Amino acid sequence: MTRFTKITASIGPACADKRVLTRMIAAGVNVCRINFSHDTAVIQGRKIDTIRNISARLNQPVAIMVDLQGPKHRIGDFKTDKKYPLHVGQKFIFDNKRALGDSSRVQLPDVDVLQSLNVGERILLNDGKIEMRVTDVAPNKIIATVVRGSEIYSRRGFNLPDTDIATSAMTDKDRKDLEYAIKKNPDWVAVSFVQRPEDIAAVRDFITARTSRPIRIIAKIERPNAVARIGEIASVADGIMIARGDLAVEVPFESVPAISRQIIRECRKLNKPVIMATQMLATMVENEFPTRAEISDVANAAYLRADSTMTSEETTVGVNPVNVIETMSRILAYSDADAIANPYDWSRIDNVPENDWSRSVASMAYLNKACAIVVFARDCDVATQISCRKPDIPIIAITRDEMIANQLCLLRGVFPVFDEKRFAHREAFETAHDFGIDYGKLVIVDGDKISLRTLD
Repeated sequence: MTRFTKITASIGPACADKRVLTRMIAAGVNVCRINFSHDTAVIQGRKIDTIRNISARLNQPVAIMVDLQGPKHRIGDFKTDKKYPLHVGQKFIFDNKRALGDSSRVQLPDVDVLQSLNVGERILLNDGKIEMRVTDVAPNKIIATVVRGSEIYSRRGFNLPDTDIATSAMTDKDRKDLEYAIKKNPDWVAVSFVQRPEDIAAVRDFITARTSRPIRIIAKIERPNAVARIGEIASVADGIMIARGDLAVEVPFESVPAISRQIIRECRKLNKPVIMATQMLATMVENEFPTRAEISDVANAAYLRADSTMTSEETTVGVNPVNVIETMSRILAYSDADAIANPYDWSRIDNVPENDWSRSVASMAYLNKACAIVVFARDCDVATQISCRKPDIPIIAITRDEMIANQLCLLRGVFPVFDEKRFAHREAFETAHDFGIDYGKLVIVDGDKISLRTLD
């Protein structure tokens, strides 16, 4: 139980086989991310069914996170498949004509983007390898000047770091995907390219209109305007993902670590879990071992008390997804143990009111040298708030609701137990014994009752 930081694994072709997935979950996967940017909804649904079957067979709670594609913008096609040269200072036109592109223009299919761009704003293409700046705006046409980049070709994705796009975070594809996904009973839904709190509200309204199940929502932070409104967005979301890939394209890459720390602080204050994502063990897509820098990156997430680290291509298309999970688990376990042995003074940055009840629970556990905090969880709220105080002892959450057990898999230091009988009979001691705790003190949280009990 030494690993407090959880692992979110993206599920793709390299790990879709039931045997591989079983080994990954046994090795430490807590949350399975199903990325609806790829494959059909039916194929993704089969993955969800497989994960549910494995979880039941292993008697191990695992959360399912459905990740919506969101408004991923791409330019149109060119006349040929070749790469067209670009020159610094060259004028280039984006318009809504369906004609195939050439060396001077290409279609930009998104009308809302054409209507949102203003003079002086940047257009970044191909993961930032190309930079253009808008110099003129006309009806259904944008004229830009090339600032950086040597070639352009069909269907390149683009980012607009300076532009507030007047569009919803949910596309027609997202609505169809989410309609299907809801029928598969996911635990979490991740919303891509969030710009404003209203984007989260729209997804929540869509979900509640279709199911009474309390599906929780993750806001992916990928754009500068989302960073600027992180407090508002985190307040309405149930958790945050720091999606460093697109974020590092849209903001100066050197600012990403500082932004990550800022987001973690804000979420800690608001009692919201945080996932650290993108390229954490990227070289393991092709190699058996991570770089020293990647090891430090994963460890730093644990030291910052992020709730979860996340794999992407490392497990979806990598050479050895099981090894990736085993490696990440070892790094996190060692780093968590070191962080607990050498704690940081979190009170300097906590910003939580002194009379906050979750701080009182964590303080009671600390002052009495408790071995664990046992929560009888009717929902996710109590365990979440205590987890966000980052106590350096396990939080054992006993629940009679399987969905709550799954959702709690994301939270740092929370070890969910799905057992209706134990919940009904309030068997805190017996459950502690199952986790290897045979003596010491337990802080027990049951509704609004908080007690200190001693194990003999």
